[in-house]
Amino acid sequence: MTSSRCNTPQKESLSYRLAALDPDFILGDSTRSLRFALEYQKAEDALRAARISSTIVVFGSARFREGDPGMPGRAYAEARAFGSLASREGGAIDRNDDHHNVIATGGGPGIMEAANRGATEAGAPSIGFNITLPHEQEPNAWSTPALTFRFHYFALRKFHLAMRAAALVVFPGGFGTCDELFEILTLRQTGKMNPLPVVLAMRQYWESVIDFKGMVKAGVVDATDLDLFSYADDAEGIWQALQCTGLGRKPING
Repeated sequence: MTSSRCNTPQKESLSYRLAALDPDFILGDSTRSLRFALEYQKAEDALRAARISSTIVVFGSARFREGDPGMPGRAYAEARAFGSLASREGGAIDRNDDHHNVIATGGGPGIMEAANRGATEAGAPSIGFNITLPHEQEPNAWSTPALTFRFHYFALRKFHLAMRAAALVVFPGGFGTCDELFEILTLRQTGKMNPLPVVLAMRQYWESVIDFKGMVKAGVVDATDLDLFSYADDAEGIWQALQCTGLGRKPING
């Protein structure tokens, strides 16, 4: 005999939801490690499908705009020119092979936009690794849509920025730019990352805001640690510096 008792309370119970479709469970404290794994895997699947073998990561201020007077406007123009030059010469456009030395940025405005723009204008794919912030960061309109990602965790964003990096180019920037720069320098200094060239664009800016030689004098870094990076002042100079310091078609960092 069939019971006439209603089972609606059971079906509406939180415990009855499929785990994968339960936002209260997926977004809870106990599943943070799963969200880490999902943030890694979603971007990884897309990058593999697009055959992105290696990247040139470009950092710099989000505040600079095209046509700004003085250094900010020049930095934007040189980042745009570099994005185009590196994409043409580095193997990013190759139609019959994996894409090498693809421009990768934090996906936002300013220098990030300029580098993605240059790559797109050269006919190459480019990557935008965006981050969710309290004051929402919009993705710039120049990264390849299928390679435009958004992360909640800075750690996973940094991981993907570093994982395929064959080179790092850092234009003038603030706290975020310096955070990313020192992250990579630390990985290199400690041997936790494969050797890669690091170029600081616009030497006058960097020497005015960071006293690297003072660090050596104070004994907090070795003089040889300053060999981890070089300087250049324009797009052509950056590209030449990368060639001189070992840019190649390198495997993914472990």
